[in-house]
Amino acid sequence: MRRGAEPPCGLRTLLLQVRELGLGYESDEAVLFKYCSGACPWVRSNHDLTLTNLLQRGALPPPPPGESWLSTPCCRPTHHEDLAFLDDTHHWHKVEKLSAAGCSCVG
Repeated sequence: MRRGAEPPCGLRTLLLQVRELGLGYESDEAVLFKYCSGACPWVRSNHDLTLTNLLQRGALPPPPPGESWLSTPCCRPTHHEDLAFLDDTHHWHKVEKLSAAGCSCVG
């Protein structure tokens, strides 16, 4: 990998206390939060090429301000996993689909 280049899209982990998740749970328990991050290559599809051609010919209206007809792929979770933990009052909580379990370039 080149110096300064962003690593490819993949699963990353961060050890956090439950209270740091910002979900309103009071717990000092540490959990492994998994998320997706990294670069995604942009390969122009036939759809992208056709959109560009139609835009250049004026066959499509211009996109609304601040939007674009063309987009680049981004690194996103493909599926999630639940996270269970004990709060400060010793009650179990299960938060569904909180942590990423797999990543891919989407878009």
